[in-house]
Amino acid sequence: MHIDKKTGLLVTALYIPSPNCDDRPENELSLIVLHNISLPPGEFGGPYINQLFTNTLDPEAHEYFSGIHTLKVSSHLLVRRDGQIIQYVPFHKRAWHAGVSRYLGRSVCNDFSIGIELEGDDVSAFTDAQYVQLVAVLKALVACYESLDMQHITGHEHIAPGRKTDPGPCFDWSRLGRECQAILPARADEICRGSES
Repeated sequence: MHIDKKTGLLVTALYIPSPNCDDRPENELSLIVLHNISLPPGEFGGPYINQLFTNTLDPEAHEYFSGIHTLKVSSHLLVRRDGQIIQYVPFHKRAWHAGVSRYLGRSVCNDFSIGIELEGDDVSAFTDAQYVQLVAVLKALVACYESLDMQHITGHEHIAPGRKTDPGPCFDWSRLGRECQAILPARADEICRGSES
């Protein structure tokens, strides 16, 4: 797996550009944030995540969409249940994935982080294919960007405690840690304390 540093794209990913991104106020990446997403909630497959991130979600397609179709959100990557990887935002651009957040005393995590969505929810186990692809992506990111390392991979729930719960209790941090040879989620206790300050 390879990242073209000039374009900021994962070469093997399907690229579906999102308009929901902008320039980072600082160039150095120092954090990777893991999320989960399913649209409609609890349902997997279909075009709706792509539509949400490209501002084309039809509010009539499902009753849940009427409350979210105007959101301007994105992520750098999505890893589907079958392991397919979709990229929406080049890594050197700022994706709008973390919202109000704090990591080790630093706020506005979008400024310095990469957001990776896993197709899933808080009550379903993630697939082997997702873990395999996620580990490969993380290794590629760390190899490409010297400012990233395996000690700074964490969950949305850790940088926005009380507001977010993803990637959720079904995500196997121990497995990811073993396969990445790191202790994950990174500094969870310190992160939560920092979020409260």
